[in-house]
Amino acid sequence: MQVDGTAQQGPLSGIRVIEFAGIGPLPHCGMMLADLGAEVLSIERPGGRLQPPNAALDRGRHRLTLDLAEPADAALASDAASEADVVMEGFRPGVMERLGLGPDELCSRNERLIYARLTGWGQDGPLAQTAGHDINYLAVTGALAALGKPGEAPPPPLNLVGDYGGGSMFCLVGILAALVEREKSGKGQVVDAAIVDGVVSMLAMFNAQGSPRAISTERNANLLGGAAPFYRCYACADGRYIAVGALEEKFWAALLAPLGISAAAFGPRFDPTYWPAQASQLEGIFATRTAAEWGATYAGTDACVTMVATIEEAHATPHLAERGALTDGGAVRQPAPAPRLSRTPGTIRAAAEDGRDVIARWVKG
Repeated sequence: MQVDGTAQQGPLSGIRVIEFAGIGPLPHCGMMLADLGAEVLSIERPGGRLQPPNAALDRGRHRLTLDLAEPADAALASDAASEADVVMEGFRPGVMERLGLGPDELCSRNERLIYARLTGWGQDGPLAQTAGHDINYLAVTGALAALGKPGEAPPPPLNLVGDYGGGSMFCLVGILAALVEREKSGKGQVVDAAIVDGVVSMLAMFNAQGSPRAISTERNANLLGGAAPFYRCYACADGRYIAVGALEEKFWAALLAPLGISAAAFGPRFDPTYWPAQASQLEGIFATRTAAEWGATYAGTDACVTMVATIEEAHATPHLAERGALTDGGAVRQPAPAPRLSRTPGTIRAAAEDGRDVIARWVKG
């Protein structure tokens, strides 16, 4: 995939977005909107970027540095918002209001404006004014406690679950939903996208089970958390790992068949008291061959066995390579736009206009 330096395309072509630059999930949400065709203007504070430059997260933006504490710069930002479809910001509640750029001020000038607020704790509640990061948001929702091995500290799952899963993706859903609703009402609205809300939503399968739970979140009995012998990773002879996801009975049988193990004789699948012994036996078997050898053994089967690739190796895996999930467009390897649309696909765009020129074009147009 090549970088398109001029044309706007994608389902959001014609949508104007102002991103008050921040860190964490906000840049990812801006990247997604730009990939889908929106024209995104990033307004940055003087003195440098809030986070290190990143070719993927930063792509597709026009940029403008403004000191929003200066009345003239704040007025320019307000003028831009009066011509925009979406404003995105990720500051603590009250910051934008003190700058005169809160939703009441901007939406009064532009009743079609969608004002998206992406934060960890949300716009209200006891923790709304408290600092936090991905690990803190996961901690209060119950997600973090379910991760890792019994007796060990929960491992932070990078920033994928909170920042990106519960944050940027839920903010994106809110923006898109508001854009659809605007077609009926002609009016914008405020999107309060809190990471904690998004993570709680993603925990729906676990929170809504009643008692006793069909799927335990206890680490020694969580069949999706690595405790079950049929859903975990195993070390191989070369120090690499294979991932086993044989949840269903037929996939479990396909896993055990090449090992010469009878599923019936191996013991009950869903009784956690059997899991340590079953896992120990499989650990010993998988440790006798390399990950590549096990990959070849299970190739073409429904055993749900895959080699664990590093990020550096992922682009060369046959499936991702054939789909072009990663691209070298823009001089560095980065993810291709997702999801894929048949008629109005997204694209990686290089935005070259000066931010002031962009605002002038919006106002004039």
